Amino acid sequence: MSQVLYVPRNLLAETRAHLLREAPREGVGLWAGRREVERVLPLPNAHPEPLTGYLAEPLALLRALKEVEREGLSLLAIYHSHPQGPALPSPRDIREARWRVPYVIFGTDGVRAFLLPEGREVGLVLL
Repeated sequence: MSQVLYVPRNLLAETRAHLLREAPREGVGLWAGRREVERVLPLPNAHPEPLTGYLAEPLALLRALKEVEREGLSLLAIYHSHPQGPALPSPRDIREARWRVPYVIFGTDGVRAFLLPEGREVGLVLL
């Protein structure tokens, strides 16, 4: 685990609250910041099977990325939930991974982060 994400506890709680509002659907969003997570940007899940998959609504994703850039922040991670399963990448998560940032997965057993598609775990440090 050479890469690490630094996450303030209040932003982790904000992310969890967003994902609880989405349940039983999978929720999705972005974490942005400089060295540590400074912003949580929830996004609508436009996946045709939202109980078992996620797809950030493209226009909302574009707007969020422009907002991140405008604020001088960087995209640090993409988060999503597995409301009915573990915090491990599903075969679909691995197959559909496109971004070179960690994918943070909130599951029934906690939260973990991975670089996908290779599956290398990324450390989460709570601040």
